[in-house]
Amino acid sequence: MSNKIGLFAGSFDPVTKGHLDLIKRASQLLDQLYVGIFYNQNKAGFLPLARRQALLEAVVKGLPNVSVITSHDQLAVDVAKDVGASVLVRGLRNGQDLTYEASMDHFNHDLAPELETIYLLAKPGLSYVSSSRVRELTHFGADIRPYVPEPVALELEKKHDNK
Repeated sequence: MSNKIGLFAGSFDPVTKGHLDLIKRASQLLDQLYVGIFYNQNKAGFLPLARRQALLEAVVKGLPNVSVITSHDQLAVDVAKDVGASVLVRGLRNGQDLTYEASMDHFNHDLAPELETIYLLAKPGLSYVSSSRVRELTHFGADIRPYVPEPVALELEKKHDNK
């Protein structure tokens, strides 16, 4: 029997409690989960890639079957093939996410029919949490602790204090 390997890709800019919940739940379903930080070199991120990676590694350190990787200029399906994944993991918060993900799923299956996508629904208390809202709250100095893991809160508070 082969190991079930999955890839959960995103920008994680910054990682939220919603992301972390999905990572924990997916790690219970799979033998190995790669969390891929995907980025576009032409876009300025809120947090530099190295900080996103360090923060994500800090919040998943207690999950032995989770590894953090980074990628640029590659499609998620190609990275999945590179790491031996047979499953793409995606989170759904609402109907808008479902519409977006259905479109992505169409192309992913055309490009890599051997990959299956599993969708995990956000828990109700986390369904409105998004990186973009956290960035906005950080900009205005609002309390972000309810929405992000502690290492991320400390990093973002430091970033806000330095601006």
